[in-house]
Amino acid sequence: MDTFIQQIINGLVLGSMYALVALGYTMVYGVLNLINFAHGDVLMVGAMVGVTILKILETAAPDLPGIVKLCIAILGAIPVCVIVNVVIERVAYRRLRNAPRLAPLITAIGVSILLQTFAMMIWGRSPIPFPQVMPAEPFEIAGALISPTQVMLLVLAAVAMLGLVLLVERTRMGRAMRATAENPRVAGLMGVDANKVIVMTFAIGAALAAVAGVMWGANYSSAQFAMGFVPGLKAFSAAVLGGIGNIYGAMVGGILLGLIESLGAGYIGDLTGGFLGSHYQDIFAFIVLIIVLTLRPSGIMGERVADRA
Repeated sequence: MDTFIQQIINGLVLGSMYALVALGYTMVYGVLNLINFAHGDVLMVGAMVGVTILKILETAAPDLPGIVKLCIAILGAIPVCVIVNVVIERVAYRRLRNAPRLAPLITAIGVSILLQTFAMMIWGRSPIPFPQVMPAEPFEIAGALISPTQVMLLVLAAVAMLGLVLLVERTRMGRAMRATAENPRVAGLMGVDANKVIVMTFAIGAALAAVAGVMWGANYSSAQFAMGFVPGLKAFSAAVLGGIGNIYGAMVGGILLGLIESLGAGYIGDLTGGFLGSHYQDIFAFIVLIIVLTLRPSGIMGERVADRA
């Protein structure tokens, strides 16, 4: 039971990060019907900026509490990621809105490679260790352990997801986003600035990816120029699992994928008689993804590109 609870905690932590990134994928798809495959590398930019800020703070203000340092790193990473994502939308995607679907897809892959190359030029090829700013002593819950960094991650993820839901459901900008997703041409006739809405969508997705990137680096104590590819791929899978274009689906898909992956890592050895080790944990996640999409192609909660504004 201790092992089961531990794997549940690990899965919630991992799934929260997947959900934050998956929201960026699903929001952009909901408004533009575009898969931004460079979004995982925005997470990488957030992690690299975060570790840079933390190293500066370790020298300039060593007496600051760890949680304050981590919050400063997140607040510093958010505007950088927002600028990067907005520039990507303006330079790479805007002229391709009416192009065949394959053109934006290939462009997104190219942008991803460019971001990795620029990051390698700035920060180097070797992994950068994240400073240990939070207390190392874990909390105990029913025999399982959870670190202060993971507690902070879960709280930030919950606050960010709740804030996004309130933004989309309760604000004027949220109504404009839903109207643009429903019918951009009609929304424009009603006074909605589609370009502004699309830029805001990219900005919000980048902010969530920045939070996920800094917390990913803090949780795993490392950051590298190529670190965004696998989390980005899994977050996209989580968005598809939950129902691409569905905000609630992205959250559910992210959490579920994290739980499946964590439980698979904990029990795959027992289930296969020792034939497979924990490093094969991705098998479970993607087997479940294939099964769900085979039985329900629109995802668990259904594809919902837009709600009526």
